[in-house]
Parts: sequence; structure tokens; C-alpha cells
Amino acid sequence: MQAIVITALFAAVIALSLLGAPRRATVGGFFGGRSAEGQAPGLWTLVLSQVTTWIFARSLMNAAILGFYYGIVGTLAYAAYYGSFLTGGYIVGRMRAQGAGSVQDWLTQRFGTTGTTAYNLVIALRLLSEVFANLLVVGLIFAAALPQVQGAETVAIVAVGLLALGYSAWGGLSAALRTDVIQMVVFLAVFGTALVALMLRPGFDLAAVLTAPGTAGAHNGWVLLAVAALQVFSYPVHDPVMMDRGFLADPATTRKSFLHAFWISAVCILGFGFFGIQASLEGAAYEGQLLGTWAAILPGWVFVLLIVSLLVSALSTLDSALSSAARLMVEELRLLPRTLSGGRVAMLGFAAAGGALTLWGNQTLFDAVAVSGTASMFLTPVLAAALAGRQVALWAYLVSFAAAMAGAAAYMLRDLPALAALLYDGHKYEQLLQICVAVLLVGFAAVARGSRRVEAGQAG
Repeated sequence: MQAIVITALFAAVIALSLLGAPRRATVGGFFGGRSAEGQAPGLWTLVLSQVTTWIFARSLMNAAILGFYYGIVGTLAYAAYYGSFLTGGYIVGRMRAQGAGSVQDWLTQRFGTTGTTAYNLVIALRLLSEVFANLLVVGLIFAAALPQVQGAETVAIVAVGLLALGYSAWGGLSAALRTDVIQMVVFLAVFGTALVALMLRPGFDLAAVLTAPGTAGAHNGWVLLAVAALQVFSYPVHDPVMMDRGFLADPATTRKSFLHAFWISAVCILGFGFFGIQASLEGAAYEGQLLGTWAAILPGWVFVLLIVSLLVSALSTLDSALSSAARLMVEELRLLPRTLSGGRVAMLGFAAAGGALTLWGNQTLFDAVAVSGTASMFLTPVLAAALAGRQVALWAYLVSFAAAMAGAAAYMLRDLPALAALLYDGHKYEQLLQICVAVLLVGFAAVARGSRRVEAGQAG
């Protein structure tokens, strides 16, 4: 019965999304997010779109899982990544003040095609990880909801992927913005109801939740918080979904949208983490990425609402990732013509590749965050120097890039004997912290050696 209700509610959300998508698609709307009348998105359209694309299904699951294992510190560590709205808003503001129309535009002015190509490689990997991880959560949910149905996971991944591709390919970024608003309103209503129900649950003690050590103790939560602090400056810049929305409206509206998106998303992440922390306090066993755990300890209707909120967040991120993929392939890389057909081909390619990775790939949800976050760290020393008015040499930029990519690869391949011998013999988060420190040391050393101060007029 639960599976039927979950499927029916999710189908209703998809139907609302299809109805909310623009009836008429234009090239300007597809790639630039403008309405049929040529208007830029308003403040709350931007805010709700930013939030719903950043509190995606993978993030919600990560917040809960980290809360289960490491208590409130684990959830706070994941919430710290949402400081990206503050650092991202600052960086976007500085880039726009220097005349840039996108991150790629800003990089091209300083590092030419080579520098922009390196950046585009990282964000292409990021977009693939977005499609992969959110479809993975969809599969996990339906595998847990329909354990007796063989192949339910695969069918759900393919069906949701095709539906998200369908309305995204119709309207592109303008469709993503409009449907994000609908999906976020639904998410807040559904998740808000579930959270209130949890907090009114007999035995729920807010003080206990806020001081919970988790089932594995808080140590690795503190380590992960340190990792987030190191990555939070560069992390937003390698997320094309956030960066695309930073150049759509006027600077004042954009600045306000980043501030509102920060506090709303942080509250949602902390709230979702409460579900994982509460499960650890009740001594529940960890089953199926917590889905099985919640099914056992929560009232049926609360479990249904929780699952629907995860599915809605997955859907909203998929359409935004696909619209950003179209913009990357068409407007930045210019591999396809700037037409509706060109954008749709790009979306199809990313949807197919992300779906294939999901059906084949890694089941560890946080690894995608760790790998892409480490890869993005080449931007930290570069941005710190360039935004402070220094001109960074291309060779220093590329050294920082190579160090970050090597760090991301080292984390992925950390179990190989040769790498294990170089890394700290401890938990993977401790190894990740070691890698992040090494990446930043190499990057800052290269940029310090290969940069010089320029006059304000020359810094452009």
C-alpha cells in the first residue's frame, strides 16, 4: 500500500511539473532562463530554484546518514557545504563587477582557452555526478518500497530519467526554473509536515538530538567539518547549476537570492539530519541507506512523506543538471549548434551517460561529493589571488588544476597499495582531509610563485 501511495504522489508531482513547464520554447529561454516575454527570473523564482537544486536527494540522504553515524556534528559538517551560497554569491558579485557574463567568461579573460577547458572538464564531471547520484537515490527508494518486485530499481531509474528528460528537453533552463518553484513548494509542504510529525513524536528530545554523538562517535564528523571548511570557497564555483543562476538577474536580486537560499537550504539540511540522528538515538539498525531503518521506526504516513520529499528533490535536480549540461555543451564548449535541437541532444547525452553510471556504479553517496569537491579545489588559490587583484600565470593555474585532479583520483583509488602507503592509516575522511591539505599547499605555492599584483585598471 505504501508503494502505491508513494508512486501516486510522485506521479502527481511529475504531472504538475509537466503542466508548469512553458508551453512555448524559445532559444533565449532554453539557454538563458528568460520568459517568453524576455524577462529575467524574479527574486523568489531564483531563491526557490537555487534551494531545490541544492537540497537534492543525495544531499538529504547524506545529511541523514552522517547524522546517524556522527550525530549533530556529522549533519553540521554537511550543512557547512551550504555556506557555498555565501562564498558563491561573493564570487559571482566580484566576477560580474569585473565585467564577466559567466565563470567561463571570467576564466577566458585570464587564462584563455586552456584554462577554460580545464574548468569545463571539472563541471562536466560534476553534472554527470548529479545525474548519477540523484537517479541512484530514486533506484534505492523504489528497491526499498517494492522489495518483492524484481527489477523495480532499474525500471524506476529509467522511468524517472526519461520523464525528467522529457520536460527539461522541451523548455531547457526556463522549464527548470518554473518547475523548480512548483517542486520546491511541494517539497517544503511535504517535508515540513514530516519534520513537525517527527518533533511531536513521543520520545523526541531536541536537546538530545542537538548533542547526539551518533553511532560511531563525533570524531569523524569533526574531520568532515574541517574538509567542508577547506572546500567551501571553491565548491560553489564548480557547480554550474548555482553559477548559471548567478548571471540571470540583476546584481541586487542575485545577491539577495544567494542569501535567502543559504538560510533556507541550511534549515532543510539540518531538519533532514534530525531523522538520521533520531534513528541513532532509538538504537535502530542501519538498513538500506536508512530507508529500511525509517520504514521500521516511523509511522507509515510520515515515512511516505519523507520518501516523496526525496523523490521531489531528485526530480528538481535532474532537470536543472540537464539544462546546465545543455548550456555547457552549446554555449561554452560550442560542440553543438545554439538551437533547441542542439540543447536537446546535449541533454540526451548527459541523461544517458548518468543513467548508465547509475545502473553500473558506486553505491556510496558521499564519494561523489568528496571527489568533485576535491577536484574543485584548484580554484581556491586561483580565485583568492585573482579576486585580490593579482594576475596568475597560466602555468600556476595548471599546476593547481593538476594537483586537485590528482587529489580527486587519490581519494577514488585510496585502497590501492601504492596510494595506501602514502595516506594516513585511518578513516577515509581523515585521508580526505590529508588530501585536501596537500592539494591546497601545492596550489597556493604555485599561485604564490606564479602571480603578480596588477593595477586595478589592468585586473579587469
